[in-house]
Amino acid sequence: MTDPISNRTYAIRGTAHQAHRPEPGLYLVATPIGHLDDLSLRALDIIAGADILACEDTRVTGKLLKRYGIERRMAAYHEHSGEKAGAALVETIRGGGSVALVSDAGTPLVSDPGYELVRAAIEAEVSVVAIPGASAVLTALAVSGLPSDAFFFAGFLPAKEKARADRLEQLLHIPSTLIFYEAPHRIAASLAAMLEALGDRPAAVCRELTKMHETIYRGSLRELAEEFAALETVKGEIVVCIAPPAEDAPPNEADIDGILEGLLAEMKPAKAAQEAARLTGLPRRELYQRALTLKDDG
Repeated sequence: MTDPISNRTYAIRGTAHQAHRPEPGLYLVATPIGHLDDLSLRALDIIAGADILACEDTRVTGKLLKRYGIERRMAAYHEHSGEKAGAALVETIRGGGSVALVSDAGTPLVSDPGYELVRAAIEAEVSVVAIPGASAVLTALAVSGLPSDAFFFAGFLPAKEKARADRLEQLLHIPSTLIFYEAPHRIAASLAAMLEALGDRPAAVCRELTKMHETIYRGSLRELAEEFAALETVKGEIVVCIAPPAEDAPPNEADIDGILEGLLAEMKPAKAAQEAARLTGLPRRELYQRALTLKDDG
């Protein structure tokens, strides 16, 4: 069998190409987030030509290699690899070798392993090179229809309700489009939490980007939360985009108190906060705390 290291080739639509061995360094190679044709020629050359291909999951990367006829030895590098695995890769580079790092999908380090390896490479004063390409964050932002001049990527929200609410409260006043990754089995609960914490804003839920069943849901957070709450099951990888806070000046404290006092005369604090959130677009959690204070003050 041919040695995969010496056989530095890849194939595009049946035509074989010879890859070049890269200069010593760590190469951060973006891979497709779904559609396997979304891989640049430069990325192919680095993946096929590097001395070591470090990947998050060898089974996932193996499918990509098969698609392009690449025969490579792969080294697993993931969040549980530990410092020794990273140190060994850096030593390979110091000895004149090249290491290509790929994640399961998209750009390495974006909610994926690799940060510690990059830090170790920089401290060792070896070359670190990005090979740009697909990114679920930017793809979702582009198709969301929401402001794209400034955005804040918040990764995955905590799974536990209290921690999730606390994290969303930290993001409440950020004047940028917010972008989250979310698991399909948590999307309904997360949308409900986003509505409660951030108020009703324009949003988009982007599912299975670049894949056969790509679907973009656009609407208000309230509409999306209700839509996903009604679904029995949700499948696929999901990115959520939420518009920045409204530029219009929010009601002042006196106005808010007046609304809440009127509602508290007829309903309990939780229901009053829910109705006030609908009227003002402000977060229900914040209004509920104010309602409790007003009720205690009589």
